Amino acid sequence: MGPTPTITLHVVGPLRAYCAGAEQLSISAHTVRAALEDLERSQSVLYRNVCDETGTLRRHLNVFVNSNNVRDLEGIDTTLAAGDVMTILPAVSGG
Repeated sequence: MGPTPTITLHVVGPLRAYCAGAEQLSISAHTVRAALEDLERSQSVLYRNVCDETGTLRRHLNVFVNSNNVRDLEGIDTTLAAGDVMTILPAVSGG
């Protein structure tokens, strides 16, 4: 697989309270799944607000790699490349 790429996790406002206010986190991972596993080890409070008890992404969240929703790619098995930006966004709804 080669060296593990380093990506940036952009933390949006509502989630910053769970990672000491950090706007960005640097993570080394080959896939979104591996990035979430790293998050579980390094930022457990943030992880618990992103994934449920089974490790599944919470349904009210959208995960993007660069500008692409992972639901339109390979889900959490989406491959990451060095320099990618992963963003976790709470879904917005209104009426």
